Amino acid sequence: MLLENDLFLSRLTLMFDKSRTKGHVDLCMKRYDGRTKPTPKPRKNVKQKGKKIYLSKLPPAAEPQPTPSEYMCLIRAVFGNEKISTVVPARDVNKFQVAYCNLIKSNMDGLKRQKKTKAKKATKE
Repeated sequence: MLLENDLFLSRLTLMFDKSRTKGHVDLCMKRYDGRTKPTPKPRKNVKQKGKKIYLSKLPPAAEPQPTPSEYMCLIRAVFGNEKISTVVPARDVNKFQVAYCNLIKSNMDGLKRQKKTKAKKATKE
């Protein structure tokens, strides 16, 4: 579900609170160019049931779309079967990053400490 940035952060806080008792939250950040459909791959000769189908018989592939002038950041969070996402424009990335960083820092207190192993020193003989 695509949410506004502030609503995304508040729902993410609720997800972190739920995950303290059971489960975990998966986060994904990636560059987003605003397209909702994937770009098609160039077509090759295809074999179907022993027959070769050539490119001329296939419908033409869609032309590649021009590159956008400004990329955005797509952020997704998944907890169990609940999925939320938001798109952050380039001009708002710094403001969002500060709020996101504070949220992550405040919810890292439940991490378990890693046990340190003591290395044994070699004895002289």
